[in-house]
Amino acid sequence: MASMASMASPNPPPRALEGLRVLDLATFIAAPFCAGLLAELGADVIKVEQPEGGDSLRELGEKLHGRALFWALEGRGKRSVTCNLRVPRGQALALELIQRSDIVVENFRPGTLERWNLGYERMRDVNPGVILVRVSAYGQTGPYAERPGFGRIAQAFGGLTYLAGFPDRPPVNPGTATLADYSAGLFGAVAALAAKQYRDRTGQGQEIDISLFESIFRLVDIVPLAYDALGIVRERNGSRAHAAPHDHYPTADGKWIAIACTNDRIFRRLAGAMGEPAWGTDPDFDIMEKRAARRAVVDARVGGWTGRRSLAELRELLDAAEVPNSPIYSIADIFEDPQYAARGTLTAVDDPILGHVRMQAPVPRLSETPARVPRPAPEVGEHNAEIYGELLGLDADVLEGLRAEGVI
Repeated sequence: MASMASMASPNPPPRALEGLRVLDLATFIAAPFCAGLLAELGADVIKVEQPEGGDSLRELGEKLHGRALFWALEGRGKRSVTCNLRVPRGQALALELIQRSDIVVENFRPGTLERWNLGYERMRDVNPGVILVRVSAYGQTGPYAERPGFGRIAQAFGGLTYLAGFPDRPPVNPGTATLADYSAGLFGAVAALAAKQYRDRTGQGQEIDISLFESIFRLVDIVPLAYDALGIVRERNGSRAHAAPHDHYPTADGKWIAIACTNDRIFRRLAGAMGEPAWGTDPDFDIMEKRAARRAVVDARVGGWTGRRSLAELRELLDAAEVPNSPIYSIADIFEDPQYAARGTLTAVDDPILGHVRMQAPVPRLSETPARVPRPAPEVGEHNAEIYGELLGLDADVLEGLRAEGVI
C-alpha cells in the first residue's frame, strides 16, 4: 500500500477523482467538509465565496497570525473565487460555473438558492447531469425545514446529547459541537459518489438531501430499535457500554486506560493478565450477562488492579494477553505516538500564513489512487483570474468591471 511519503514523491500516482469538478457554494463546516474530502481524492474543488469576507469559517475559533485554524484545515485543497450570489450578474456567473461542474455542494437554509434563482431545477436546466448535495439542519422537507441549526443543535435533536455524560449530571456536548457537521459531510461525500456512479450509467444527475440531525441519528446504534422493540429508553451511563468490563480505568501514575472486553474469551485473557485466571471461569462472572448484571463489582475489581500499576506496565501486560486497550490520549500524546508517526496520520502543510504546520492527513488509503495532502487553504478570491479567465474565458477588463460592480 502506498505510504504518505510516496504521495509526496516527484511523480505521484494518479488520484481517484482526477477530472471531477466540484463547486463548493457552502459555508461553515458540513458541506465544505464534503467538498474537502473529494478534493483529497483528486477532485478540482472551486470554492465560491462572498466578495466581502468570504466563508465565515475564516473567522471561527483559534487563529494564528490572523488566520483561523479551522479555515487552514477545511479550506485546504480548494481554489477560491468570489461571487455575489445575491445579485443577477453573480447568479449568471454561478450558473456558468455550474454548467461546467459535476457536483455542487451547498448548506444554505432551504429555499435560499431558489430565491437566488439557483435551485436544483435551474441548475439542471444548464447541466442535466449535475449532482447537487444539499446539507441543512433539518433537511429540505418537514415542518422544521426552514429552522436554523448548527452541530450542537443537531446533536441535541438527533438524540446523541441525551446519551452523553453521567446519569447524575446534566447532559454534555459529546466531544465536539462539530460532530454533526463532520458526519453530515461524510454522508454527503458518500452520497455524491453514489450519485456519480448512477450518472455514469444513465447520464442523469440528482439532488441529495442531507440533514445534520439525521446524520447524527444514524450514529446512535440500536437506541431507536431498542425503544421500539423493547420499550427501552437508554439513559446516560458515563463511559460504560453494553459489555463488561468495558470502561476507562485509572492507573497508578495518574493516567487513564481504556479496556474493552466484548466477549467471554477476552475476559478470560484479562483475568489471566490480572493474575486471577480463576476469575475468568467463576460461575458468577463467566458470561457477559452475569458480568453486566454485576458491573459495579467487575469495574471495581478491574479498576483496583489498574490503579496499582503504571500505564506502561498495564499496556505491556494487556498487549501480551491480547486484551484491547489504549491510553486515553490528549492531542499532545497523539503527537508523540509512534503509530501516528509510522502511518503519517499527522501530515505537514506549508501554509503561507501559518508556516510549516501539522494537521490530519487524508483518511482513505487507496493502494492504486492514494489520496494526497492537498494545497494549502486559499485566500479569498485567490483564483479569480485563473478560474474566470481560463474556465469561463473572461478577460481582464471584464473581471475588473465585475470587481467594480461588487459582483466578484
